[in-house]
Amino acid sequence: MSLHPCLTCGACCASFRVDFSVHESEDAGGCVPAGLTVEVNDRLRRMRGTDHAAPRCAALTGRVGARAACGIYEWRPSPCREFEAGSEACGRARRRHGLDALADGFVL
Repeated sequence: MSLHPCLTCGACCASFRVDFSVHESEDAGGCVPAGLTVEVNDRLRRMRGTDHAAPRCAALTGRVGARAACGIYEWRPSPCREFEAGSEACGRARRRHGLDALADGFVL
């Protein structure tokens, strides 16, 4: 049995800025660990590391393209929950890291 492609990828976690409502942060009653976020303004938080020149989410474990995982998968913010494996954005992130796009028709 082969691993789900997202468990060997992590490209999305090392490609995009991740902003979300302050209400998703644990210090405002949500589940996203506050220590992994930075304040953007009074309404938004951002996953730490995703606004760097070479973005890499602080929750990403492992190596992009080899064995990667979200260290807070159960508590990840809504943009991460809504990100679609195999989408156009997924393909852009994978290409940015030298990986082939997922096969057409890829479904979770």
